[in-house]
Amino acid sequence: MLLRMFPASSFMHLNDGAPTMRKKILLLMLCLFCAAATLPVHAMDEEHMATADAAIRKGIEYLRTTQNEDGSWTPEPGPGVTAMAVAVMLDQPDIDANDPTVKKGLDYILKFVKKDGGIYDEILPNYNTSLCLMALARVPNRPDVAEAVKNAQAFLKGLQWNGQKGPDDKIVDENHPFYGGAGYGNHGRPDMSNTQIMLQALYESGVDCNDPVFQRAMVFITRCQGVKENKMFGDKIINDGGFIYSTSISSKLVGVPESKANPDQMKEAEENGKPVSNLRTYGSMTYAGFKSYLYANLDRNDPRVTAAREWIGKHYTLDCNPGLPEAQKLQGLFYYYMTFGRALNAWGATTIDTPDGERDWANDLVDALAKAQQKDGSWVNAASRWMESDPNLVTAYSIIALQNARD
Repeated sequence: MLLRMFPASSFMHLNDGAPTMRKKILLLMLCLFCAAATLPVHAMDEEHMATADAAIRKGIEYLRTTQNEDGSWTPEPGPGVTAMAVAVMLDQPDIDANDPTVKKGLDYILKFVKKDGGIYDEILPNYNTSLCLMALARVPNRPDVAEAVKNAQAFLKGLQWNGQKGPDDKIVDENHPFYGGAGYGNHGRPDMSNTQIMLQALYESGVDCNDPVFQRAMVFITRCQGVKENKMFGDKIINDGGFIYSTSISSKLVGVPESKANPDQMKEAEENGKPVSNLRTYGSMTYAGFKSYLYANLDRNDPRVTAAREWIGKHYTLDCNPGLPEAQKLQGLFYYYMTFGRALNAWGATTIDTPDGERDWANDLVDALAKAQQKDGSWVNAASRWMESDPNLVTAYSIIALQNARD
């Protein structure tokens, strides 16, 4: 857990500042360590620890065999998948930036650094920059990487909806459905997935949780949650504490919220141009919202946090992406596993209360992923939506999930 609290970038400049600044940073780290020590630690048994380690090693060896000559993995959407593969390797204690596979991957990523701080090819600037920032934040003692990290953080902050003119020609202030969110591209329609991945990158690269970028994001994230605190769309979402996908279906339908759990209602909303009610919440976005609240350091007793945690307990499963319709329940399953692991690792408790009693989530996650791993060490989803037919991407998702369970 502490590895997630103190990513490599947190230590990157400790020797560069004035003594007073170093003392302040070390004191802050000590306080956070003491606070973290009061939380329960994972109780993964030795058998599951060994299973997780073996699966991770096998997955990484698979990724070593699929790296392209130019250092990339699955380059079609940009350098993001490459960054995920590099990051999971750097999270292993016996692999560092001098590893030949990692070095080739880092060199490939750095080729996409742009003058504005973004790290992408031609598409998906938020998605790619966020993933690349996470990888680069794990590389210490390289001035070029430190500069890229700083600039990428600024770039991502600039993509957040805050004060720009929206596609409806209205200024995006706190009264606008886009406020605080981020989308795939340069101020595209914001959604929960892209907002949470931006926050993940900023969190892992050491941006303080009190930074306004986190506070603004809380506004958008709350508006995707089925709780009474959601004053904008609380009457449109089932009030069960879970999360939907976005506050708007598209840039043409601003303020008409969307849930991937309600594909049957999409047509009705698009035809009428009006929000529909009883939007269902679902797993991957609920864990994403819950995790984002924790990264922003919301009080653990905040009603929004409590509601999300209760949703997680009531819908606890590793058999599917809960909340999606039966025909789509395996879509995004490995993204769900990754977000599940990150969120519950951030929460810190070893068990989750469910209708069937307490479950040790880390052991359950290891069991699910060990069973799903292919003989060659990869993972892949038979439900191909959201790129989950790509073994490079899905293997990276799975290793991240296992590393969070192991932590």
